[in-house]
Amino acid sequence: MDDNYRDKGIICRNDNVEIRHYYLWGSKRVPYSSIVAVQRVALTALKGRLRIWGTANMDYWANLDTKRSSKNEGLVLDLGKRVKPFITPDDPDRVETILRERAGLGPSGPTIAGPFI
Repeated sequence: MDDNYRDKGIICRNDNVEIRHYYLWGSKRVPYSSIVAVQRVALTALKGRLRIWGTANMDYWANLDTKRSSKNEGLVLDLGKRVKPFITPDDPDRVETILRERAGLGPSGPTIAGPFI
C-alpha cells in the first residue's frame, strides 16, 4: 500500500488511517469515510501528556506512544461512536490536513484544551 504519512504510531494510507498499537493485540484501521470530525487539542500533564497508553476516561482511547510526554498537541478523532481515538502524531499538522482532506471535513478550528485522559 502507498503510505502518505508514517511515523511509529500513525500510518495514513490512501483509504484509511492506521493507528498502530491501539489495542493490546494490534492496530486499528479507520476508513476516512468513518471520521465525523477531527479536533486538535493541547496536551498537559492531566490532559494526555503523561498518558502512554489507554485512558482514565472511557470516552477516549490513546494508542501506545512512549514519546507523548515530549509532545504539545494531539488529535481526537470523532468516529460517531462513544469512544474517540486520541492520537499524537509526530507531525500533527500534516496528519490533520490528510484526515480533513480525505474525510471531506472543513478547515480546522482552534486548538482546545485536551480531555482528561
